[in-house]
Amino acid sequence: MTTPILTALCWISLTANDAGDIVRKAQEAAGGEVWRRPTTLYLEGSAELYADGTQASRKTADRYVMWREFPTWNNTAHAANGKVRIDAAEGGKTLFQIAFDGEKTYNQDGEVPGAQASREWSENFGFGIIRFALGEGFKQTLMAPDTIDGHAVHVVKISDPSGGDTTFAIDQQNHQIRRVGFNTPRGWHERIYSDFFWVQDPGWMQPGRVRLYYNGIKTNDIRWTRALINEPIEASRFVIGNER
Repeated sequence: MTTPILTALCWISLTANDAGDIVRKAQEAAGGEVWRRPTTLYLEGSAELYADGTQASRKTADRYVMWREFPTWNNTAHAANGKVRIDAAEGGKTLFQIAFDGEKTYNQDGEVPGAQASREWSENFGFGIIRFALGEGFKQTLMAPDTIDGHAVHVVKISDPSGGDTTFAIDQQNHQIRRVGFNTPRGWHERIYSDFFWVQDPGWMQPGRVRLYYNGIKTNDIRWTRALINEPIEASRFVIGNER
């Protein structure tokens, strides 16, 4: 039987966990200032892709690569920022390509119209906002705790100055970011992070596995095996078609 005194002590313990402090610890665990303000990131690995969430739609990308140029500031979580490109291929055959060069969006078929591009990026951008979450105009709210893959997590909602909300599940022990979640035109989107590995130079915690879900259905299962941080990337890399 829970006594009123014990209940009160538990409540005090929970409310003592300041949401901003949890975010700060997550940033430090991920790599500190290097992680908060990186310039570029290159990742390579493989992925299982489920276009509509069904087993029948499964494709395996034995080459899955991402190039990322980060923005110096961001106050809108779910809109394209910086530059990014992702290539997926199986046996040398392109499965898909998507890129944003800072102004225009491209896929394997060429330039993507504005409305379609905006929807595409609103379904993909969101994680990076935690890098700026302690800045002016942001709000952090401690939500109900949870468990991810057997790890107890704090859940913090980050409200950005544009009015967007993004929730982050942060490990209560080592402060690794284990989940991000936000609303998209496609439904509720979650990414679950695991199999972390440390990149010694320059000091960066990289998830080795990322699982993507929409409305609880898995669509991507990505395994990253290599990460390069703050290495130069040519601007032409973010314009699909330049290779031809």
